[in-house]
Order: sequence, then C-alpha cells, then structure tokens
Amino acid sequence: MNGFEHIEQELEQMKEDGVYRTLVPIESDQGARVTIDGREMIQLSSNNYLGLTSHPRLKLAAVRAADQYGAGTGSVRTIAGTFSMHNDFEEKLAAFKHTEATLVLQSGFTANQAVLASLLSKEDVVISDELNHASIIDGIRLTKAGRKIYKHVDLESLEASLKEAEEEGWRKKLVVTDGVFSMDGNIAPLPQIVEICERYGALIMVDDAHASGVLGRNGRGTVDHFDLNGRVHIQVGTLSKAVGVLGGYVAAPKAVRDYLIHKGRPFLFSTSHPPAVTAACSEAVDVLLEEPELVEKLWDNARYLKKGLKELGFDTGVSETPITPVITGDEKKAHELSDKLREYGVFAQGIAFPTVAKGSARVRTIVTAEHDQEILDEALDAFKRAGRDLGIIS
Repeated sequence: MNGFEHIEQELEQMKEDGVYRTLVPIESDQGARVTIDGREMIQLSSNNYLGLTSHPRLKLAAVRAADQYGAGTGSVRTIAGTFSMHNDFEEKLAAFKHTEATLVLQSGFTANQAVLASLLSKEDVVISDELNHASIIDGIRLTKAGRKIYKHVDLESLEASLKEAEEEGWRKKLVVTDGVFSMDGNIAPLPQIVEICERYGALIMVDDAHASGVLGRNGRGTVDHFDLNGRVHIQVGTLSKAVGVLGGYVAAPKAVRDYLIHKGRPFLFSTSHPPAVTAACSEAVDVLLEEPELVEKLWDNARYLKKGLKELGFDTGVSETPITPVITGDEKKAHELSDKLREYGVFAQGIAFPTVAKGSARVRTIVTAEHDQEILDEALDAFKRAGRDLGIIS
C-alpha cells in the first residue's frame, strides 16, 4: 500500500480509454517545422502565432539583457526584484494597449488569479461565461464573491444574470469573458456584452490570451478589434503566445495596478521575470508595431487552412480565428487522429475531457505566420490521409 492506489487505478483506466498521453519533447526551435524523435514534422499545435519565439530581434534582446543584468533578478518585485526594465516595459505595454497602466505577472494564469482573488469580496458578484478559461474558473474559486455562470456567448443569459444580480443588491458586479475562446476559436460578442454591462453598471474583464498579437491594430487585442478602448475596465493577457516569450499582464486603470501590487498574492510571492524575458517581451511589442505584416500573414494562413479542412469534410466548429479545431467528438478517435497525423508528418495534439466537455474531443490546430502555402498543403494532405484511414471523412 503506497496511498496512491486510486490514482494508479485512474491512470490505468485512462490508458484503457485511449486518452492517456505522454509529454512530447521537441528537439528544435518552435518553428513551422519542428524535430520530434529525430524526425522533422509540421508544427500545428504551438501558440507561437507570429513566430516570435525565434525572431532574431527577440533573441538578441534576450542575450544582451542576460549579459548585462544576469540570469535572474533574485527577488520578488516588492522587495528587490523590480529592475528599471520591468517598469519601462509596463509603461510601453500600457501605451500599446491604450490603458492607463499595466502590471506584468508570471503567467496569464496567475494574472487571472491575482485579479479575481484580490478585487472581489463577499459583497461582490462575478458573472462568467461557462466556457471561460480554467484560470478564470480557478480564480473565481479563490474568491468569496457570489458567482453566476451564463450560457456560452448567450446575451440573453448574460442579461438575465445581471438583472438577477442587480435585484440581489451586490456592491460590485464583474462580468468576465474570454476574448477568443481557446478551444473553439470563436470571438466573444464584446460590443453587445459592453452595451449590456453599461446598462447594468457592471465592470467588464476580458481575457485576451489568444487575441493578444492576433486581433486588433498591430495585435492589440479584442478590445481594439471592436474599437472599445476605454469601455472595458480590465484586460488580461499572456506574453507566452503571440508575444512569444513568457508571462501574463493586467491592463487596467492605475488604481487597479497599485492595488494588485499590494494585494495580488501571485504577484507578491513570485520572483520577477528574468532580464532576458523582460527584454524579449519589450522587443516583441516593438516588432508588433514595426512588422504588421506578420499579423496579416497569420490571418492569410488561417483562412487557407480553415478553408482546406472544411473542403475535406472535417468539422471545424464555430472557429473565427487561427485556432481551428478538427472535432471528432469521441475522445479516443481524437487521439487516434493525432497519432495518425504524426505518422504522416504533422504534429497536432488531440484534446479531450477535462480540457473540453465530454463528447467534444478534437485535434486543435493553430497556424502561424511562419507557415507558407506549401507547408499547409502538406498538412492538408496528411489530414486527408489520416481522416480517411480512420473513417472520419470519406
């Protein structure tokens, strides 16, 4: 008896169900093609939307910063871990996002936890889309606030929740939504959400993890995409997807930044970003401003792959963005499709419960600005062969 028998049994059941997965080590940089087990294959599972993980400007900025300032900072921000570059980057990011201030945290996950856990109390209520990211769900669990869940992108359900909250007399109402939903690739109807929230005096928080660098002018995100600057109170995003490095940020009024510095536990108790990370993130913002063609190429590639998958007969759901799911429904089938694609030279991971609801398993694809039409044609051919092998398409 080792005390973990129930875990071992669950793992064995996962293996029997065909949903047990192992970590896949990549042996190259995160490009349009990657090396896995000594074999080159097309990468369609990375969040590296713009190819910035290996952009020469970011790599050079990281090397220079590490050489000048060292490998780490040696402290949390509130004690001795705030370098001038941290403040400079946050000011640059705030100007980019058209907000009064930003605060950078260790990840998008911890950014959501910091905001929700510190800004809400038992006198407040949070109203969340049912398909919001796990970090939002976990952040809500950390609060003592009341909570309401509205049906996915259902405006009537949202308004009913707000009306109910108003009648109950909560001090503060906070509506939270993803900007782009990470599993389906659809965009939140933010203009209508904002209008409803303004009618009920509710605050609005948008998680732009998969919209930062993808939507809006120069990749400024969902709020800019819909020309809603100044009407969304809090924006949260990542620096690890399209930005290509690591971290999360909160873009909000200065009062929110100052409050999080004092009350946001993930910020207070985590060592600050190493100089190389901060410098590379700062350089990424400059690249977004100076190389807008990267965003244009990303969208050209997304449209091309999406069109090809649909023409082959795959179910791509309601995707509107470079996230394009190939939905199989059956969990085992999704992983079989992923494995078959690897045989044909495409790395596209299967995703099943609990990441998505049972019965909605899929292979999630994400194209990047580094792909070209020749590579995408190869990928589509692999999908055709794999899909036919497994009887998913005819």
